[in-house]
Amino acid sequence: MDAIALGPFLLSLPRLYTFVAALLLMGASAWLLGLPRRTHTRWFNGLLLAWLVGARLGHVALNLDAYASAPLDALKLWQPGYHGLWGLMAGLIWTGWALREHLGRLVGAMAMLVVVSALWLATVTLAPFGGGMALTRLPDLALEDLDGNTVNLQALEGERVVLNLWATWCPPCLREMPLLAEADARDDVTVVVANQGESLLQVVRYLDDQGLDFRYPLLDPHQELMVLTESPGLPTTVLFDAEGRAVERHVGELTRAQLDGWLGRE
Repeated sequence: MDAIALGPFLLSLPRLYTFVAALLLMGASAWLLGLPRRTHTRWFNGLLLAWLVGARLGHVALNLDAYASAPLDALKLWQPGYHGLWGLMAGLIWTGWALREHLGRLVGAMAMLVVVSALWLATVTLAPFGGGMALTRLPDLALEDLDGNTVNLQALEGERVVLNLWATWCPPCLREMPLLAEADARDDVTVVVANQGESLLQVVRYLDDQGLDFRYPLLDPHQELMVLTESPGLPTTVLFDAEGRAVERHVGELTRAQLDGWLGRE
């Protein structure tokens, strides 16, 4: 699991780990560095901004092909896409500049930043509050498409399948639908968009209004896939390989760079 539900909202676990790491660094630096309060506040606030900007720019630089077709996506800071090493480098540069008149404390601040960054990386990698994927293979589950035909998901084994759980009331779901439609146009990928709990009329009206066409737009009126995937919320996307094995899962809005990384570029 890579997110937890807080009422109607989803909180990404990597973001939770980042928030905890920032609090740890703030507390430890205030206690151990002995900087004047104003100097500490200026350094720490600038550090957060430098890390975020550096981490975002690093991610964009490493995924230029994905952002070239939609450059404004780089400004969608709520989406996933931050590179920790680039963020650390930016933070070290800012620390060197902001504390240049406090040499001993500068070294201490850099050491703290490196240690906390290493702890954050270990936490993100090990994901202590996460777990393995509950759904490990394409399920033996039959759902109806918009024409009333029955589709068994297990029968799609033999090709890569992107299974997306969505609903029309979910803004992140709607934002990623055009991206999923583009992926569905590829010859080497099958995209299944399984609507959770809504009526046929709601789904048809939305897809028609948006001009979206999928090979497998399915209805899951009893939200069986939510149960099988143990999903905390929508959207939830699972990638299955050609043998029907689940190899990737993401809870929350997908980005073009993320989907390109899963599928490879054409």
